[in-house]
Amino acid sequence: MREVLPGLFHWTAVHPEIQIEVSSYYVEAPGVVLDPLIPTEGLAWFHDHTPPRHVLLTNRLHYRHSREFADAFGATISATERGLHHFSPDQNVHGFRAGEPLPGAIEAYDVGVLCPDETALHVPLGGGVLAIADGVIRTTDGPLQFVPDFLLGDDPEAIKRGLKAAYARLLHLDFDHILFAHGNPWVGGGKDALRTFVHS
Repeated sequence: MREVLPGLFHWTAVHPEIQIEVSSYYVEAPGVVLDPLIPTEGLAWFHDHTPPRHVLLTNRLHYRHSREFADAFGATISATERGLHHFSPDQNVHGFRAGEPLPGAIEAYDVGVLCPDETALHVPLGGGVLAIADGVIRTTDGPLQFVPDFLLGDDPEAIKRGLKAAYARLLHLDFDHILFAHGNPWVGGGKDALRTFVHS
């Protein structure tokens, strides 16, 4: 568990289904966890902090350990309504639309290129934070990049163009940091890095 900005924590864990290391985040003041897996420290770590009251997903495939957070802390689980068909009633996932108010004054923006429910979340913290789903990844502390072409469907170049256009539409937002579902967060200079990437 690593505090990457005051009040913003990042951790990685091996996803039990796909067996690769993925990233999760915790915004302490509003008690929001993003795309959560249980950290190595266990759920007990959160007892010394603001309890997680809300789980927000950047896409439907990032449910991960949301149920465990809901059971342990009474947290609500929310994802864009475009992905609600993926969940069973007992998963108790609530839907939101882009533009609706979310906990902690977080704002959701549709990306919808890799999948219809792909969502970016803007977190008003530390100069602004943009959490994205799987459209762009980062290997450890490396540059921004796309996932391999074989994961981008029948026309990878069209998907790449669509993703760049979608992220270009987010450049009007105030943010200096980027959170990835796969890879370490980009702390400081994130907006410039994304701008360079989408115009490359």
